[in-house]
Amino acid sequence: MTRFLLAVSAILAAPSALAQTPPHDMSTMPGMATPADTSEHHSASLMSGAFGDYPMGRDASGTSWQPDSAGHAGVHLLMTDRWMVMGHAVLNGVYSSQGGPRGDDKAFAAGMAMVMARRGFENGDSIDLHAMISPDPLMGKRGYPLLLASGETADGTTHLIDRQHPHDFFMELSASYTRRISDSDSVFVYGGLPGEPAFGPPAFMHRPAAQESPEAPISHHWLDSTHITYGVATLGWVHNNLKLEASRFRGREPDQDRYDIETGDLDSTAVRVSWNPNPDWALQASWADVISPEQLEPDVDQKRLSASALFTHTYANGMEVSATLAFGRKERTDGVDLDAWLSEASWKPNDKWTAFARGEAIESDELGLLHEIDKVQKISVGLIRDWRLGEHTKFGVGALVARNFTDGVLDPLYGDDPWGGMAFVRLKIS
Repeated sequence: MTRFLLAVSAILAAPSALAQTPPHDMSTMPGMATPADTSEHHSASLMSGAFGDYPMGRDASGTSWQPDSAGHAGVHLLMTDRWMVMGHAVLNGVYSSQGGPRGDDKAFAAGMAMVMARRGFENGDSIDLHAMISPDPLMGKRGYPLLLASGETADGTTHLIDRQHPHDFFMELSASYTRRISDSDSVFVYGGLPGEPAFGPPAFMHRPAAQESPEAPISHHWLDSTHITYGVATLGWVHNNLKLEASRFRGREPDQDRYDIETGDLDSTAVRVSWNPNPDWALQASWADVISPEQLEPDVDQKRLSASALFTHTYANGMEVSATLAFGRKERTDGVDLDAWLSEASWKPNDKWTAFARGEAIESDELGLLHEIDKVQKISVGLIRDWRLGEHTKFGVGALVARNFTDGVLDPLYGDDPWGGMAFVRLKIS
């Protein structure tokens, strides 16, 4: 916790560094490189995206893309002619209450703090360094109650069922190098320990339509659970609004020790194509061959498929609407195939209020006693009210309510479509 608070304190101290920040908003500026002027190449490498000549706001978690219109959350901590350093943090204090026979109550802290540093070169190349930490391990190994969620283990012997596991203290420690080939083309290499391979949409806590909610999706282990992977190497190519990338990564998910740095062979593969047809849309399709992802099922490998569409638009009056539609499939070597669907949206009529909603449908063989495939659904809606404490700091109070739907086989375990809910407070620095 001490290390997490130190990181947040560094970001809170940002106003002293903001004097070095140019008055314009660099988050939406495309690169401006021209072959004839190396100074413009250098300027573009700091002000454009991490992996090419596109708006900085397109970059999301790992090497994934979001809509350009979503913007880039972050406080400029330092800006020189060579380096740019940015940071942002979100800290949630949450009380979760889940009903029915399998429900439980718990208060916990969740969130993250992140610092990004970029070094630009006169030829337009750049180096990006990312460090992100989380207070999640403080909630305990069993995480927090969340009906219909499953995945990973708290003690190395039993699955976590109807609970969301805590994320590791180190969420990302990564570096990338981007080589500009022309005004429209670049190649990059990315490595992380931990990092995020080229699979799925951005992680849920970074998606524009989901980041206001403290509730993890029950489709997490179909779509984006690889966002904390201990060992990733990615090679990619960007051409205008198209990105092709491939990763080798460690397939095993993090174990129940949330503070260590794990190592292992890069035994798994992922491939992703991303396309932003205009500033409001981000599309991706990806495939992964994941070796032994589950600690409790070491002999079972998975093929995973994912496709998603992210949308964000800001209207003239400042209102912002974001949405996600995503599909994921797990094809296991034990002959079991499981699908998941996700839709989510957020509506910000102004700087004070945000409404958000999510709907999911998954196939799972972990929720019942007989390990049969069950089809379950979940709908949640929520609202948060923010008060601005400073130029880059907001404090919010919010709540959400969720309805869970099970089939006939699971009804005796869960009761009559149990309800769940969360109340939360949030400190956001961006």
